[in-house]
Formats: sequence, C-alpha cells, structure tokens
Amino acid sequence: MPRSRQGDGGPPAIARRTALLGGLGAVGAAALLSGCSPGGRTAAPVLSREAASGTPAAGGVLRIARPPASQAETLDPASSLSAYEYLGALYNRLVRMDADGETAPDLAESWESDDEGVRWTFRLRDGVRFHDGSRLTSADAAYTLRRIVDPDLASPQGTVLAPLVDPAKVTTPEPGVLVVELKEPNFEFPALLTNYNCYVVPEDSGDSIGSTGVGTGPFRLESFAPGGRGRIVAYDDHWEGPPVLDAIEMYSMTDIQARTNALLAGQIDLISQTNLDFATARVVEASDRATIARSVNAQWYVLPMLTTAEPFTDPKVRKAMKLAYDPGHVVDVALQGTGVPGNDNPVPPGTPYHTDYSVERDPERARALLKEAGAEGLEVDLYTSSYDPVFTPMALAYRDSAAEAGIGVTVRNASADSYYTQIWMNKPLMATYWYTGRPADQLLNQVFRSGSSYNETAWSNEDFDGLLDQARRTRDPERRMGLYQDAQRLVVDEGGAMTPMFADRLVGLSRDVLNYRETGFEFDYRSIGLRP
Repeated sequence: MPRSRQGDGGPPAIARRTALLGGLGAVGAAALLSGCSPGGRTAAPVLSREAASGTPAAGGVLRIARPPASQAETLDPASSLSAYEYLGALYNRLVRMDADGETAPDLAESWESDDEGVRWTFRLRDGVRFHDGSRLTSADAAYTLRRIVDPDLASPQGTVLAPLVDPAKVTTPEPGVLVVELKEPNFEFPALLTNYNCYVVPEDSGDSIGSTGVGTGPFRLESFAPGGRGRIVAYDDHWEGPPVLDAIEMYSMTDIQARTNALLAGQIDLISQTNLDFATARVVEASDRATIARSVNAQWYVLPMLTTAEPFTDPKVRKAMKLAYDPGHVVDVALQGTGVPGNDNPVPPGTPYHTDYSVERDPERARALLKEAGAEGLEVDLYTSSYDPVFTPMALAYRDSAAEAGIGVTVRNASADSYYTQIWMNKPLMATYWYTGRPADQLLNQVFRSGSSYNETAWSNEDFDGLLDQARRTRDPERRMGLYQDAQRLVVDEGGAMTPMFADRLVGLSRDVLNYRETGFEFDYRSIGLRP
C-alpha cells in the first residue's frame, strides 16, 4: 500500500550545483536508452548483476533514503505499519529464509515435529541477549507468537497463523525450548515463521516495542521519528558478532527522483524500497558515484482478472486471455532484460516447489475459446498507474500481444494515490505486483485460496484448496512438493491471475558500498560495509 505522509526529519541537503536527474532532458535520456552518448562515442553500460563484494573498512556510517511513511509508522514488527528498513537490523526471527528459499536457523538452532506434523519443538540458541541486556528465553518467543495471532493486534501474519496456532497450546517447558501444538497438521509450519512480522520481541513489550525497537539484532536503536529520520548503531554483543558498520542513518524522501538525485549527489549511499525504472537505472549505472544491484526475481507482476466480474466469470474467457499473450514479449518491453517470463505461475523459478509447467501461447485457440464463450471481439479495460514504473509498460505490452487474438485492450491510467483503495480488487482487470520471498505454502494460500482476504481475483476452486490441505498434511518432502506443483498447474490452467513475469528489483547504491546482498524483504545488515 502507498505510504501516506512524509515525516518531519529532512534528508541530507543536496548541493545546488549538482546536476539533477530531472534535468537530463530528452537528449540525455534518449542517449542512455539508445546505448550512446550524445556525441555517439560510448555505449551505455549493461546493468550490474550484483553489488561489489570485498573486505570493507571497519566502521563507517551507511546512509539510506527511503520512501515517506505515515506518522503512525512503528518499530513493532508484528504491525501492518512496521518500518521495514529497521526490522532486519534490530531483530531476529526463530527461523529465516536463506538465499535458496529454504528455511534456515536463526534464534532457533533446531526444530522438529511429531509424526503428524502437529506438535513442533524449537530449541533456542544459548547466550542470546536483547539490546537491554536481558536474556532471550522461550517465553519471549511464545509471547511473540501469541501476540501475532491476537485478533486485536490485526497483524498481517495473524491471518496466516491464526487458523493454525492456539495461543493456549504455545508452551515453554524449558527456558530454551518452545513447543507449539497446532490445530491441524502442517509440515510447512516453520516456513511460515520466516515472514517479516515474525521477529521475536521481549516478553510483555507490546506497549513499548513500537518506539524502543529492543531486539536481538546486529544494531540497536539510537533514534527514530515515525515517517522521518532515524539512526541505529552497532550492537557489539550480538550473538553472531558485531556488524561491520558503526551506524546506519535513515532519511525519508518524498519521491523516486529526490532519492535518486541524492544518490547521484553522493548525499546518501542506498535507496531502499524503491524499484528503479530501467531508464533511471541506466542513468545511475552511468554515473561515477553510483551503481545498480539487481535483486533477482524479487517481484512478481500480475494482471489479475476478477473472477466475480464480467467477462471473467467465464473460465473460457480467462483461458483465452492467457493464451492470447506472449510473456516473453512483455518481459522484453516492460523489463528490457531485467527479469524472466512468469508463464502465469506465481512461484518464482529456482525456489523450492517451483514447477516449470507452462502453456504455450496460442492466439488462434484463444479466438476459438472466445467464440465458444460468445465473446468474439472482446473489449476490456486494463487499469494501471504511475504507482510502479513497470505497470504501464507491462499493460501496453500485453495489449499489443493480445491484439493478435482479436482482444481489444484499452489501457486506463488511474491515480497512484488511490490505486490500492479504488482500483485493486475493484476493477475487473488491472496491474499489480507482489514481493517474492514468501514460502510457496504461504503464497498459494494467502493469494489464491478461496476466501482469503488477499485473493485479488476472488478465484475459488475446491480442488486447489484440497491440494494445499493435503500438502500441509504430507510428511514426505517429495510427495509434498508434487502436491504444491499440482496446485500451481491449476493456477496456470484455471486461475484468474495472469503472471507475465518476475522482475529483478533494481536497487540504487553508492559505488562505495560493499557486500549488499538481499534475501526476501531485507539485506545482510551484518556484512554490508563501505570501501576502505
């Protein structure tokens, strides 16, 4: 959802002599996009695949520019208004997701279930301390979990965990042991705890955690203004060892251009929560001070068809809409090589449980299906906005590709400010995106399951729901993977979501930054540093 207000804390001043991005003009922008300078001498760079790595200097301060946020922003990780950039620095989870998408140890060094997948036992690391000096125990983990499923808190992850977790059956038989007895079998339960809402907070800290930020992470809070400036400093007693940096400073900046200008001026080192459009990324990459890091397949883009609204109540029309377009063409036009086709499957390539199942484009078959549905010469409106720079290019590419099947698409631009209140889940066809980094079980249940509040197509399929239920109850990993893959095939064949592509997130950062590595919703706060 869009952040609503800029905070009181101002960004670093940008020197007036600095050439602003907005001043490039048509000549400069066209030169970068065509691969030549105005004089025709040099080719524009190919975007970097990853940030530079190496041995950073000890200490230093990293300056991060982030989008403006609400004055209700909080450091409470369970909240829907949590300040994402702070969370991975201040806190740890019981378990985390590693670079391969697998569940890995964090505060819990091991876990196991009973034969039915109902009773889960987590064994915590010894010697971990919170920033206030108190020792981490299973009571803190139990409090965190009970709090997430408390309906009064309305945590986003509460809707995922509440059907599984009975607060009365979260117990602490020993200071270092947490036991969770689920309401029903689920062999994917640990993966659901990798969500960013699941950072562990001290017992009974609910009333204060939003402002104190007391956690077990590699940085501790020095200052925080909701929606504005903040500063975190190295926590030398972190259980994995202290971070490289001395401190990280956060600045809220109104728009993408302001953040990019600050980066090009050398006033900040990293742009957070911002996927740069391709043209802007080329400008950044061509500069002396800044470069681009690509977080591969970090976002999946969707054209959801609302299955409760005409004409998408008819599965033949939905199938025709999918057969009509070429995902490869959409990737080429909208992403210019910085992503891969999605083939209408939302589970990212290279992650656990992904299937490469796809249906080949067939415009003639699409025409035939529309004729069978009585929808020859179908005309649809496709809503987009400037909320994300990829929305409109994606919509236009789909329009042009689907025309071959006789489908007329009118792309309509809506206000970015009200896009996710008036367009999303209200109009029959629109553009949107999701961050990857979710386990396949959560992704499929949260976005596609019948009745889910995040089911943006309102698709309902009993067979699909049954496959997810069976997968959760299945102990054997290979059989469980097969069930999740069968569920993905139903999404591709019958679901209401067109998923043209997975996009690399294009992150702007200073050339002085080393070891920027992003996984899920956060980067590696311990290893990131600055050049000597």
